[in-house]
Amino acid sequence: QDGRHLWQGNSNHLPFLRNPDILVGENDLTALSYLHEPAVLHNLRVRFLESNHIYTYCGIVLVAINPYEQLQIYGEEVINAYSGQNMGDMDPHIFAVAEEAYKQMGRDERNQSIIVSGESGAGKTVSAKYAMRFFATVGGSANDTNVEEKVLASSPIMEAIGNAKTTRNDNSSRFGKYIQIGFSRGFHIIGANMRTYLLEKSRVVFQVCVCSCCVLLLLVVDVVLLLLCCCSCCVGVCCCCVLLVVVVVVVVVLL
Repeated sequence: QDGRHLWQGNSNHLPFLRNPDILVGENDLTALSYLHEPAVLHNLRVRFLESNHIYTYCGIVLVAINPYEQLQIYGEEVINAYSGQNMGDMDPHIFAVAEEAYKQMGRDERNQSIIVSGESGAGKTVSAKYAMRFFATVGGSANDTNVEEKVLASSPIMEAIGNAKTTRNDNSSRFGKYIQIGFSRGFHIIGANMRTYLLEKSRVVFQVCVCSCCVLLLLVVDVVLLLLCCCSCCVGVCCCCVLLVVVVVVVVVLL
């Protein structure tokens, strides 16, 4: 299936034609002479293992392979390098797609959309984060607000009710979201909001069972801690001592 060794199970069917070696490792799959599944897989394999490239074009589509490690290809100097460049002038990158959308928005004065899709653990959330980082750097908010951080700060709330463990990802998103980033007439970021949140209820099969006594105990501890902190402020007692007392009480109750 890597495109090098083909097994012909039925003599009535011809095997897939192999691309010439000069085309192997192309950064655009549409440049291949023969575009079929084995050729695509082999080209992606060569680029990932031999050239250390995780991005490959397929026309206007960007194919990304999750390396499951941090790569030093998302810094501000890389953003500046892709800013103002045409798609295809440089190596495939998520910043090139973001730049193309940003450029077409300014040229055509029309809304643009970037669709990030893939299977569980493919890196959709991280890719969306890098795209927003590009817009936040290039767009330049007028009041220097970090729009990217504000949008991502809402993720833990959604993930608390919309994430689940899968065989490939321990914290897999079980929902889809549509993030809208607003730009001014000068193409500066003025805000962002989440327009659509679609929870796949059919894929959330059960809710983790939590003991009601434990929940009640945690609520009581929170209230006691709040009251003790207020009292400590009034009488001048050290907050560390108050926290130590609460921990001892919790341990005694649990035992």
